[in-house]
Amino acid sequence: MFRLHRLDVLPVDDLGIRAGIRRVYSLAELPNKKTVEDLGQMWKPYRSIACWYLWQGLG
Repeated sequence: MFRLHRLDVLPVDDLGIRAGIRRVYSLAELPNKKTVEDLGQMWKPYRSIACWYLWQGLG
């Protein structure tokens, strides 16, 4: 995403993204694809950057 300079990519099936969203939003289970898409709308047009923060929060 970043090497291609694409700032608005949201990989809805990525396990790390789903786990990061679960942690940030204190969800009981991993979110499904629809939930990730819905939450990701708030991050437009910088969803790639939001994903980076979600990944970093897991480390």
